[in-house]
Amino acid sequence: MAPRVVSVEADGGSRGNPGPAGYGAVVRDPETGEVLAERSESLGTATNNVAEYQGLIAGLTAAAELGAAEVDVRMDSKLVVEQMCGRWQIKHPGLRPLAAQAAALVGRFTAVRFSWIPREQNRHADALANAAMDAAAGRPATTAAATGQPVTAAATGRPATTAATGQPSATAATGSDPATAPASWEPRPTFTATRLILVRHGETPYTEQRRYSGRGDVPLSERGRAQVRATAARVAELAPSVAAVISSPLSRCTATAASIAGALGDVPVRTEDDLIECDFGQWEGRTFAEVREQWPGEMDAWLASPRIAPPDGESFTQVAERAHRVIAGLLTAYPGETVVVVSHVSPIKLMLRDALAAGDGFLHRLFLDAAGISVLDMWPDGGVAVRTVNDTAHLSTID
Repeated sequence: MAPRVVSVEADGGSRGNPGPAGYGAVVRDPETGEVLAERSESLGTATNNVAEYQGLIAGLTAAAELGAAEVDVRMDSKLVVEQMCGRWQIKHPGLRPLAAQAAALVGRFTAVRFSWIPREQNRHADALANAAMDAAAGRPATTAAATGQPVTAAATGRPATTAATGQPSATAATGSDPATAPASWEPRPTFTATRLILVRHGETPYTEQRRYSGRGDVPLSERGRAQVRATAARVAELAPSVAAVISSPLSRCTATAASIAGALGDVPVRTEDDLIECDFGQWEGRTFAEVREQWPGEMDAWLASPRIAPPDGESFTQVAERAHRVIAGLLTAYPGETVVVVSHVSPIKLMLRDALAAGDGFLHRLFLDAAGISVLDMWPDGGVAVRTVNDTAHLSTID
């Protein structure tokens, strides 16, 4: 029988911050203290906070696998606890994807409660984390004081993974952990960056009518098709050499992508489901005014937190997780190349928010025009340069 309530104790750390990193997590029966599951893994090179979030994610995942309905999370990381409770902003872009992943896991339970505990009350998870750090540093595995068993990355049955992407780790060799990217005022060489040209699709009838347009497959309007032709010419000017055009599967994006690909000499177009627009649930197809009138409380809550979804819809936190997967995949597949990404307002806003290390208020303050263009440069060590946001000069002659 699955336990209804479990407690999760999680910890993580690094030797050097950044340095050899690892995490530990323990799932217990809160009444008896019985250990129901342990998780521990080395992370290569990462920061303390990245490792702490990974410990939380591992603990929540283990609780979900056990079938728990409610979880009491206990951690000695004040930062993680306060951020997950929504009291502190998540300012570091390298932590946002991890927080989004943790928030998505939280949504799988009936209730999750977070509490801070002193380090001495978190000894079991701390011991597991220290053993994982030893493994990351290439030292012999230490013995977890509470279990008497050696704990290494191999003991988990999974390969070591990077802190931000969940992909096989190369950070020890490359220093590519995005949470530890060096800050610099100097211009970086663009030839080593992967350039992402982010394009919002052209207008649709819903755009003109000011309606929520999420998963519904609304085609481009006549004006939208004219915008797309102008956008294709502009992209060809910006990037005469492009490795690929990646598009949301919805027709308003695939039509935009096809036009751009043609202007670039028939560059291959690939659709990516994770680039689809936010699911607006019951608000889909309704005007902004109708939603404000019929769901005033729900709209206020939605505007106040990216973790809140429209009725029967999807939260921005969930969209951010998708957007992060897309970027991680593009950086792996197209290192040092230029890629055109054709998507919708919400995924592009979230990519720009994280690139600029902006707060959540950014999502409701940034306006992205239909057929607008934004440009990001991203380096292997996690460095980011935002070159352009919402360029619409190419649309000036369209009535």
